[in-house]
Amino acid sequence: MNPKDLSRQELERIGFLAERRHGNFIDGAFCESRSGRVLPVIDPASELVVAETPDSDAADVDAAVAAARRALEDSPWSRTRPADRERILFRLSQLIEEHADELSAMETLQSGKLQGVARMIDVGFSAEFVRYMAGWATKLEGSTLQPSIPFPPGARYHSYTQREPVGVVAAVVPWNFPLAIALWKVAPALAAGCTVVLKPAPETPLTALRVAALALEAGLPAGVLNVVCGGGTAGAALCAHPGVDKVSFTGSTPTGRAIGHAAVERLARFTLELGGKSPMIVLPDADPVAAAAGAAMGIFFNQGQVCSASSRLYVHRSLFDTVIHEVARQAEAMRVGSGFDVTSQLGPVVSRRQFDRVMGYLEGAKREGASAVTGGARARDAGCFIQPTVLVNVKPEMTVVREEVFGPVLVAMPFDDVEDVIRQANDTPYGLAASVWSQDLSSVHRIVPRLKAGTVWVNTHNMLDANLPFGGYKQSGFGRDLGRAAVESYTEVKSVCMSV
Repeated sequence: MNPKDLSRQELERIGFLAERRHGNFIDGAFCESRSGRVLPVIDPASELVVAETPDSDAADVDAAVAAARRALEDSPWSRTRPADRERILFRLSQLIEEHADELSAMETLQSGKLQGVARMIDVGFSAEFVRYMAGWATKLEGSTLQPSIPFPPGARYHSYTQREPVGVVAAVVPWNFPLAIALWKVAPALAAGCTVVLKPAPETPLTALRVAALALEAGLPAGVLNVVCGGGTAGAALCAHPGVDKVSFTGSTPTGRAIGHAAVERLARFTLELGGKSPMIVLPDADPVAAAAGAAMGIFFNQGQVCSASSRLYVHRSLFDTVIHEVARQAEAMRVGSGFDVTSQLGPVVSRRQFDRVMGYLEGAKREGASAVTGGARARDAGCFIQPTVLVNVKPEMTVVREEVFGPVLVAMPFDDVEDVIRQANDTPYGLAASVWSQDLSSVHRIVPRLKAGTVWVNTHNMLDANLPFGGYKQSGFGRDLGRAAVESYTEVKSVCMSV
């Protein structure tokens, strides 16, 4: 099913999309933007406008933050028991599963991703993650301490720590996994007792708005979760707002750097999950067939629009030709098409702007001397489709090797020496993820500690779990999403000391 062929009846089946114009979600209700401006939501497969959402400004942000502050301090949410927060989040996970058809259709329509990916990750993993975080609402704990305070002589003290919600959270999320990454931030914040203002990417706001309404249906009080749509104006106003206690951002490193500066200026807490240029290292004893399949999945999954994509492939020279030939064979066999077509294996990139950006990197790589084993061009006459691409004859100083492309573009380089490949893998401002492929666990254990990355996979790539912290070294971020580390990042630790 191509989005341009959707009938009114089919749009009504999708439900939320039957209304083409949507407002912000503030204080438990949809509302028009104070700015009066709108932004189009464009299906990247057909490049048709499928909806409109607000292009919010500072006044909209003020209203959302005020609603979140009231909910934090003056509503029943401030007195909600941990078990009640757990129940609400668990019910939200159920509602996400019950609305899987609607939510996955929205994700494909606004981002172009394959329906299988939308169902498995954006809906399926999101529901599992919310359920996981629901359990943390009743598991946050402090410690009892025995102090050694010597004054006054003979006095005794009892001390303990307790975790409290950090306050109002600004969650700013990207367009590559709109629903999943939104819930990476919203669920742990709610489990900790915080309130949230969520700003989705302007390209992909629909599922954020829908899940806010589902959260209200699950029992979340009005004002606890608010959604403000828009672009850079709304994002900047939200991250710099004095009523926001913590900012959690996923996106590009330049934007993250600006958000970090704004947060530090007013000493607000912040978590940043930023860009990557993740290396995949294939040692001489690796299974070349498995490594090739892993490389193809690692870079072409979600059209390469994954911050931890295996975008730099280093293969021992003895296996290089075999692995590259197999990756290229798999790339050439991929069917490029609409995410609604069940036979498609690669969808469009998210927007015309992203299409032009990726094509610019490909043209620059060719000018610098790289050659395409396969791909390297647009895949269709219409739509934002790019061929899955494998580049060789690349050098470490090339732009396509050093910068995050965020598209289906793999750069592949042979190596002879393990010491040299570790140096090359670490020779980047990023440090989000890496993978090592080998059948020799001794070699793996020697290499893993030397890779400057927040996550290292062995004989796999891009595998995430709700329980595993995810974040980067260096310019790939600050703090962690997922796991216990995530929920604790939405708390403050209070020390209590009493004379007994």
